[in-house]
This record gives sequence, structure tokens and C-alpha cells, in this order.
Amino acid sequence: MMHTAVGWHVEMEFQEDSDHTRAVALVRLPDGTEVRAHGNATRHRIDANQPRVGEEIAGARALNDLAMQLLTKAHDEIDAESGRTSHSINV
Repeated sequence: MMHTAVGWHVEMEFQEDSDHTRAVALVRLPDGTEVRAHGNATRHRIDANQPRVGEEIAGARALNDLAMQLLTKAHDEIDAESGRTSHSINV
């Protein structure tokens, strides 16, 4: 049995200043769909300025948003194909 390898590449971009980080995640799916998601992080006033930490938090939040959008897309496609409401897809 032959298996077809499929891969997705997620692009991440960050915009930041000394107190805020905004992340945007983008994935292009084989069906031509682009899914874009966002995440934010805000540095607490008593914390040291650590841009990498802000990127990790904002990036994780963007990836979480991306995951939820992909689950919703899959759920909608299952419903459209089956003609009924399917069970929830859990994370």
C-alpha cells in the first residue's frame, strides 16, 4: 500500500513594541484555502522586557486560534458532506 505524504507549512509573523506582541499565523491548505489567525501578548509592568517570551505567548495563542479555525472548518465539511449535524470535534 502506498501512502501519499502531505505537508503544511505555517508562517508566523510578529509585530512588537516594548509592551505588546502581536502574532499572525497563516497556513495554506491543499484545497487552496488560507487560514489566518491572531494572538496577542502584553508584558506586565513589573516583568523584564523579554521579546522572545512575548513571541512565544502571542505565537501560541495564534496557533491555538488556528487550530480552532481548522477544527471548525473540518466540522463544517463533515456536516456538508453528510447532510447532518455531526458530533463535536474535541481538541
